Amino acid sequence: MARLSPIARRELVQRLKALGFEGPYSGGRHEFMLRETTRLILPNPHRSDISAALLSRLLRQAGISREEWEAAR
Repeated sequence: MARLSPIARRELVQRLKALGFEGPYSGGRHEFMLRETTRLILPNPHRSDISAALLSRLLRQAGISREEWEAAR
């Protein structure tokens, strides 16, 4: 299994859409994406990449395995 690497927010959204998420929708301070009953809050990195540690936490919250994530490329 390959290590996670930092990712641009745009690529994060594209991969989440490929995995069945809808959105992003406007929220309070952050946008969010939906899949069935899962609501995933998207970070706002202000033009910088999302770190591998934060990406790992997002995948865990969304219930996405590393294998699913890699296949969504």
